[in-house]
Amino acid sequence: MLETYRVRYLPAIGGEGVRVRLLATALVALLAIGACAAPPLDQQRPRERIKKSATAEPSSDTSEPKGTGIRRLAKGPISTGWRVTRIVDGDTVDVSRGRRTLTLRLIGIDTPETVHPTEPIECYGPEATEFARRRLLGEPAALEFDRSQGRLDYYGRTLAYLWTTSGSARQFNLDAVRRGYALEYTYDDAYLWQDEFRRAEALAESARLGVWRCPRPGS
Repeated sequence: MLETYRVRYLPAIGGEGVRVRLLATALVALLAIGACAAPPLDQQRPRERIKKSATAEPSSDTSEPKGTGIRRLAKGPISTGWRVTRIVDGDTVDVSRGRRTLTLRLIGIDTPETVHPTEPIECYGPEATEFARRRLLGEPAALEFDRSQGRLDYYGRTLAYLWTTSGSARQFNLDAVRRGYALEYTYDDAYLWQDEFRRAEALAESARLGVWRCPRPGS
């Protein structure tokens, strides 16, 4: 249609008209060649597509870290690929995976206060926080969830058991109770590891480990 339109209305007088018609025809031919050579739209802008995929949120990788045995040990759903990036206190930590960061409230344990805005630092609180920092900070980790407890607490923190995965998997929550850095804590409903935590607490109390040397443990 473009070629017909241009030729129909060109003046056909002398050599000048012929030259103009030739120029118009050549222009149409170049435009047609360019259109044929252009790649389809779905093959254009590869840089933008690559950039978008590179900044996407990481997938929910639930594969087992090699050699940890965590799937054999855990009782609930597992989420892997996390790393501990911040210690708030003995029972609250931050973990990150890609661009995502979660604040965890560890299920089944309670450690003495160290950062409460209206309460004093409690007996063995600093030691419990230091234990968490020494054992967890910078470590690769997996989260175990417990459907009986829900996914979030009142403050929006993620409820989970925290497993370190740099070697054989170990559950930090249970270790903290076993070594006397934390008390067993049932918020409302019984949780998956309640029996194990209570047995570990009884042993720590009988051995007067950690917080059990305080005048009033848990207060």
